[in-house]
Amino acid sequence: MSEAHPPSVQRVADAAAAKGLKVKIVRTEKSARSAEEAAAAVGAEVGQIVKSLVFRGRDSGMPHLLLVSGSNRVEETTMTGALGEALERPDAAYVREVTGFAIGGVAPLGATSDIAVYMDEDLFRYATVWAAAGSPNHVFEVVPLQLRSATGARLGPVK
Repeated sequence: MSEAHPPSVQRVADAAAAKGLKVKIVRTEKSARSAEEAAAAVGAEVGQIVKSLVFRGRDSGMPHLLLVSGSNRVEETTMTGALGEALERPDAAYVREVTGFAIGGVAPLGATSDIAVYMDEDLFRYATVWAAAGSPNHVFEVVPLQLRSATGARLGPVK
C-alpha cells in the first residue's frame, strides 16, 4: 500500500492524472525548498530542477507562474517584454492565496486558481526535469514537453 499524500500533494497528483501525465511523486528525506537542495535530494543537476515562481503583474495584479530552470535567475526586463507588464514579487500570503501552496512547495500543476504559466526554454536542454509536488519534501520527474503541454505554458527565455 502506498503512503497517503498530504492534501496539497494529492492535489498535484490528481491534476497530473487529469492532464494525462503519469508521474510518480517522490518524498525526499531532506527538504527540497531550494533548487540546490532538490538537486541533491534526487541526484540531478541544478538546471534540471523546475523553480515554480509566482509573480504578480504590476499593472494587472494578476498572478504569473514562471517555471524556471534551477540554474537560471529571472531577468525582469526580459519578462516585462515577454508578458507585457512588469512583475513584482508577492508575499507568501499572496502565493498561498493564488496557488494553494506554501512557498517551497509550489507545483506547476494543481493550483487552486487559474494562473498563466510561462516556461523557461532552458528546461528543454534536459531529457527530464524535477518539479515540486505541493510540499517542500515532495517532487516529481517529468519530460519538459509533457510539462509544457500539461500546464499550457508559453515558452521563452527568462534571462
